[in-house]
Amino acid sequence: MLWIMRLSGFFSVAVVMIILSPSLQSFPPAEAIRSSFGNPAVDSLNRFSFRKAPTFRNADKCSSGNNRVAVKTGSLCDPSLVHVAITLDVDYLRGSIAAVHSILQHSLCPESVFFHFLVSETDLESLVRTTFPQLKFKVYYFNPEIVRNLISTSVRQALEQPLNYARNYLADLLEPCVRRVIYLDSDLVVVDDIDKLWTTNLGSRTIGAPEYCLANFTKYFTASFWSNKRFSGTFNGREPCYFNTGVMVIDLVKWRRVGYTKRIERWMEIQKSERIYELGSLPPYLLVFAGHVAPIEHRWNQHGLGGDNVRGSCRDLHAGPVSLLHWSGSGKPWLRIDSKQSCPLDALWAPYDLYGHSH
Repeated sequence: MLWIMRLSGFFSVAVVMIILSPSLQSFPPAEAIRSSFGNPAVDSLNRFSFRKAPTFRNADKCSSGNNRVAVKTGSLCDPSLVHVAITLDVDYLRGSIAAVHSILQHSLCPESVFFHFLVSETDLESLVRTTFPQLKFKVYYFNPEIVRNLISTSVRQALEQPLNYARNYLADLLEPCVRRVIYLDSDLVVVDDIDKLWTTNLGSRTIGAPEYCLANFTKYFTASFWSNKRFSGTFNGREPCYFNTGVMVIDLVKWRRVGYTKRIERWMEIQKSERIYELGSLPPYLLVFAGHVAPIEHRWNQHGLGGDNVRGSCRDLHAGPVSLLHWSGSGKPWLRIDSKQSCPLDALWAPYDLYGHSH
């Protein structure tokens, strides 16, 4: 069975040895952006109980040679940090926790990773702090009203949630001193050192992502889009390829300078009146960036593992090495595992799941 052979090969390269060294100074508790008192979403959180993650320490080599090490300043503006942004909401909370766990477990310098959590329903700081007592992070409130009037109906209701669009506003939400960030979806796990992704050379580009140029690019837009030269002409002089916005390295300095948030919003406004696409938050990124993306190895987004959630319909790994597994699509591994209808590759997500009481 092909997947078994790939599975064994994957495990042989995915194991990372964490060498313990003295702890760096902890960052102060993350800022509580909004009170959760009186929020109905808090009641939903009562069903969540996560085990405390192990303590992850930097390896000795993190403090030697040319390796970056977090200076003991207690500031997220420390230029040595690796910045990762992930959304937190009730429906995907279990996935977000697993994603963080996987990053820490496979990072050579986990104490040098700073997480930026985007929330819109409630303050989740205490839950994150209990699960990851040593984690360096900050919580940011994203107001759903910013995009509520810009969102149009999509092929899946999940794609219409305002927090899906928070990635558009990272340049505004994060401190100006944060010059680069890795944006990650909540339905993935990282099985390689995140620093390798962080150091991607973007060249003159604003974002980097794995591109898939063999995909049928035309299907991401409606027939009316392609028949209207005012819209389709935006790709003139470009060689656009599909890329998945669930894994992106973003140069926030260039983003802020050019004002890409406004460009994305403009396409969302056009969509409201012209219906030029069907797929949530992805098409505006394709319109703005496709053909101008710094390509990243496909190993950093083995996507589509969620498939279409049809019983018995399970996806296999793409050919090649694996650094990140992404359950994009409607089938999420935690839901399939709980329903006793998991796919073989869901077993690769399960070790990072911290949901439930310890035994």
